[in-house]
Amino acid sequence: MHFVLNQPLAVAKELASGSGSRVNKDPSSLLRYGLPIPPTISPSVRSLQSAVEGVKGDVTSKRFSAAKDGVKKARGLAKSKKGSAIGASVIRGDGNAMISSLDSVLAKLDAAIGDAQGYERGSEQERAALDVAYKLQDEAAGIMGEIEEGMVPESYEVKVPGEYEGLPRLKGRAEVVMTFKKAGGAPFDINGVNYPKATMRMVIDGYTAPVTGGNFVELVKKGFYNDMEIQRSDGFVVQTGKPKDGSEGYVGDGGPSVKQLGKGSKGERLIPLEIFVSGDKQAVYEETIEDNGRGGQATVLPFSSYGAMGWAREEYDANSGSSQFFWLLFDSDLTPAGKNVLDGRYSSFGYVVEGEEFLRDIKEGDIITEAKVEKGGDMIKYE
Repeated sequence: MHFVLNQPLAVAKELASGSGSRVNKDPSSLLRYGLPIPPTISPSVRSLQSAVEGVKGDVTSKRFSAAKDGVKKARGLAKSKKGSAIGASVIRGDGNAMISSLDSVLAKLDAAIGDAQGYERGSEQERAALDVAYKLQDEAAGIMGEIEEGMVPESYEVKVPGEYEGLPRLKGRAEVVMTFKKAGGAPFDINGVNYPKATMRMVIDGYTAPVTGGNFVELVKKGFYNDMEIQRSDGFVVQTGKPKDGSEGYVGDGGPSVKQLGKGSKGERLIPLEIFVSGDKQAVYEETIEDNGRGGQATVLPFSSYGAMGWAREEYDANSGSSQFFWLLFDSDLTPAGKNVLDGRYSSFGYVVEGEEFLRDIKEGDIITEAKVEKGGDMIKYE
């Protein structure tokens, strides 16, 4: 099974015409923006998130004055009444302590940026100071994520239509780790450095893709993807999930998820297309956003990050997905901001957050030696 982009990449580029405006490529940032934060506090916490994350681009581009201004803005928000309201809105964990911790890290970040600013451009001292700044910015962004995750009630659950009860559903988020080996035993070559194996960590999002995410996590728990080959690697996607038995996907084994949307020609369990549009309260099922009359509207988890995960299906059958999925090798020339050939047409259910660089050298025939759920495996439900 191949998803729609069987066309040459030149054609894909033509189809992917868009606005060309700045696109958020950071998977962790996209996941933070995808959290279902209560609307009463969302504007304040998003302002703080934007300020914290905005520093990264300025540091990377060595716009040190702008970076220091960004840190000042973030610290001001953290210390303001809005910051106090954000801390008070954290349900799980000590929100005020988190805000204080964030401010402490931002203060260190400000000092590191100041150090880098004082050194000669391109010097070893500048590079060392920048390394410290990068780590501190990542730490600050991580704390920001903890604050926002703590705002989501443990009881929060996205509504799923009754006809999908019985299919595995993911309540919240899960983390999956996959390891890979080369078919011939060669190392993975990443920028001239050899690695005996590849390891990637993925965050699977049940807030926006409860059915797709639940299906994937359940299959990982079953060991379905262990020892499975990569079946496609064409410079645009890396795809796997087709069993060796001749079927196109997972054939039910009589486990707890006995219900399915339909069966494939060889008994494959099929699941519906699932698209979550920004601003909606639940996903759209069984049709693309274009067919739903809202073509071009933004989705909560866009295909704008290298390693974005999508559910494969047949081109003209929205409900033909079973177990095949792909990692997108994001290229802003192929998928610019504003419009691309994937958003609203394929279920997006997660991102690679660690090890995405290995996708450059994962080729057809390489093998997933192990896929395991490291967090959130207990968040699967069936009714």
